[in-house]
Amino acid sequence: MEHLEELKEFARLHARGQGLAEGPVAALLARIGNDDPGAAGSWAKVWNAQADALLARGRPLEACRHYALARFPHPGGSEPDPERLRAQTASVAAFDRWRRTQPGIERLELTHPEGTLACWTIGLDAPEPKPLLVVMGGIVSVKEQWAQLLPKFAKLGFAAVVTELPGVGENTVPYDERSWRLLPHLLDRLTGRARVDDTSLLTLSFSGHLALRAAVEDTRIRSIHTVGAPVSRFFTDAAWWERVPTVTKETLRRLTGTAGHDELFARLRSWALTPEQLSAVKVPVGYVVSTRDEIIPPAERALLGANLGKVRFKEFDDVHGSPAHLGEMRLWLLHGLLRARGVDDRRTAALGLVLGVQGVVSRLRKTPVHH
Repeated sequence: MEHLEELKEFARLHARGQGLAEGPVAALLARIGNDDPGAAGSWAKVWNAQADALLARGRPLEACRHYALARFPHPGGSEPDPERLRAQTASVAAFDRWRRTQPGIERLELTHPEGTLACWTIGLDAPEPKPLLVVMGGIVSVKEQWAQLLPKFAKLGFAAVVTELPGVGENTVPYDERSWRLLPHLLDRLTGRARVDDTSLLTLSFSGHLALRAAVEDTRIRSIHTVGAPVSRFFTDAAWWERVPTVTKETLRRLTGTAGHDELFARLRSWALTPEQLSAVKVPVGYVVSTRDEIIPPAERALLGANLGKVRFKEFDDVHGSPAHLGEMRLWLLHGLLRARGVDDRRTAALGLVLGVQGVVSRLRKTPVHH
């Protein structure tokens, strides 16, 4: 598929995942004629112009979502796109403007031995420390995409921190086979501000891989909830690698600093999780499977099922990330977070009312969950 068309196809899915209406998105995409940095009608210029207009009309959260798509899939490597870089900065600023109207959402900046990271948080430093929830997206998802859910996580009783995968957004820590260590580092830094010994991880796509690896070593992690995470075969199956979309390969190449797709695949091979490592993960794992996933091979599910002691799968007939099932997917993840904490269905239904997702339990029961 030609680069611009592939970019548009993925953007449609990510726009849907952010709750943007399909009609206006289609109209914007029709105006995009190239992906040449700075050119008229280019990808980032068109998205940025729409975001600027929304911000001027006092709609910062919508503007933030459009800036996130302007930077999509990443601002660039050694020769970044100035418009995408502007979008990256503007998405953070627009979210910051919105969050100041929401009680309790705070910004947290942390240093790491290999870089810096920024987080949006809620519920830290409570008089009675709360269990911790860490939320992290994948290789193209900035933290602002998920941080709007922080008030809902607080209503569930969590102290919540939303941050980014190494190399993504404001996270300058390198993305490599040691990246899983960022999660224990984050828990170390939050010690005393929340109950880090009772941590749940909501780690989407590639960050789910980090979560599984971290849980092998860190007993403070009590549950993992993920959507389409690579585990082993993604990193080792040469035939599948040939099918992986170019946008995904190019984003991974930029994040890892590799010269080409062959070098990238050679480096990724050592990232595969072994059956022995997976068997060492003793905590509950909830994993959303997209049956038409174009990025994650179906063999990953079988590997998890054979080696994880406490795993539940939820299937959606959808592509990577199940963007057409966003509402139901989020409800399933929400239910899994509560279930892992021993909250019964009656209490889950009551919390569903509080969160404005009435009927959560009955809706979740409509389609089967596979163990």
